[in-house]
This record gives sequence, structure tokens and C-alpha cells, in this order.
Amino acid sequence: MSMQPHTEFVPALQVSSLAAVRLAPNPGPMSLEGTNSYVLRGAGNEHAVIVDPGPDHAGHLAALAAEAVELILITHRHHDHTEGIDTLHRLTGAPVRAFLPEHCRAAEPLRDGEWIEAAGMRIQVIAAPGHTSDSLCFFLPDDGDTGSMLTGDTILGRGTTILDAPDGTLGDYLKSLDNLASAPDARVLPAHGPVLASLHKIVGEYRAHRLERLEQIRAALAGLRASGVGNPGIAQIADVVYADVDHSVRGAAEISVAAQLRYLGDLGEY
Repeated sequence: MSMQPHTEFVPALQVSSLAAVRLAPNPGPMSLEGTNSYVLRGAGNEHAVIVDPGPDHAGHLAALAAEAVELILITHRHHDHTEGIDTLHRLTGAPVRAFLPEHCRAAEPLRDGEWIEAAGMRIQVIAAPGHTSDSLCFFLPDDGDTGSMLTGDTILGRGTTILDAPDGTLGDYLKSLDNLASAPDARVLPAHGPVLASLHKIVGEYRAHRLERLEQIRAALAGLRASGVGNPGIAQIADVVYADVDHSVRGAAEISVAAQLRYLGDLGEY
């Protein structure tokens, strides 16, 4: 199935018993150091599962293709995770599975709760909408003593994630955090940033941060209304709540404000 280039590549960085990572060369304000493309394989297995091909970068995808790829999985629709789908599929012949049919190649869409057996491993699919409506996590129960959770952009290795409104919603995101909190306290393998030791710890921090931001939005709404602004808009609220963010992520801040205002609207507060 796999077509392996003759070029020699530096081995992927092993980050757990079953997972290694290749960092894609696409650093930026939203992608941090770049997209983490994971190479998963069971002990002694020659084949691999790739999670998130990343950008359509020839060198990066050739290195992934050299891993004897059996299956390609996608955490969510954003281009820094999906651009390389067609090239990696062409290089390896491996099927591509994602939540959305348009990102699948020669395979069916993934289902919440589904168990996959590939490359000598068990992988559980966990729906995690909020960052985007199609966001997924992948649980590796046999990866060391605690198992590992590949979290895509639902949980990052550093900082917090954007809620890509209107597709991503705060209500969905809080439910997804609750769902992850009920999973085993696994190692976190995020799509951007470093590996984290405790899923439960970071889920608690993310939930507290979201609720704190929501209170800041409420306070900004109250302050602006008191100053005579009848129905404050997204930019006005972002000026207050995200006054200290870098210009490069201002757009992301406004998208998150939109998601929070929609949540408050559902509660009848906006």
C-alpha cells in the first residue's frame, strides 16, 4: 500500500510509547511552532497511522509517506491540518478518514465512539465540537500507563484555542471539555505546542479560562451599556476584553467574542 521515497529522513520525535511527531514547517500566530503531524504505531509494527498531514509541503509529506502509512486520520477541517491530504493519499495509497465526508479519501467518515484497529493499536474516536463543529479527539488507551489523547486544536500545548464562530460554539466547547474530563487522565498530544502530562488538569484550566472570559464579556457589555452604547458590537467588546492582545491575533479574538455573544444570546443576555 505504501510507496516509500528513497530519501533518508531524520526520525520523527518519539513523544510516547506509541506516538512520534513531525513538526510541519508552518509556524505562525495561530499555529505556534507549526502543526504536529503524529506518527502512531504499535510496538514492533512496521505500519503507521498518520494524524493530520498538515500543510501541502513536499518535504514534510515525503517524510510522513516514508512511514509505511496504513491510515490517515484528520482532527478537523482547518487548512493547516488538511492541506496535505491529497498529496499524502497519493504518495501512500492510504485511506483518509475524517468527520466530514469532503476530507475522506477511499474511506467512510469517522463516527463518535468508534473504535479503530490499525498499525497494531486501538484508537477511539471522540467527538469534540466547539473549536469547529467537526473537531475530533483520538484516544490511545494502550499508550503507556495513562494512555494518550490526541486533542487536535480542542486543547493546545500552550495558550488557549479559538472558537471558530459561527461554526464553533461555546456551548459545544464546554460540553466537549466536560466529556474529556470524564475520560481517563491521559497524556495530551496536541496539534500545536508541546505534550502535556495531564488531560484533567488542562481541561480544568481551559474551563476556568472560558468562564472567566465569559464574565469579562458580561462586564464589558454592562459597562458599555451604562456608558450609553445600546447594543455593543463585537469590535467594541473586543476593545475592552482583548485590549492587550497582539494585532496578529485580533481577528481570532473577535471570532471568540462572537462565539461568546452567541452563547449569551442563547441565555437571553444579549
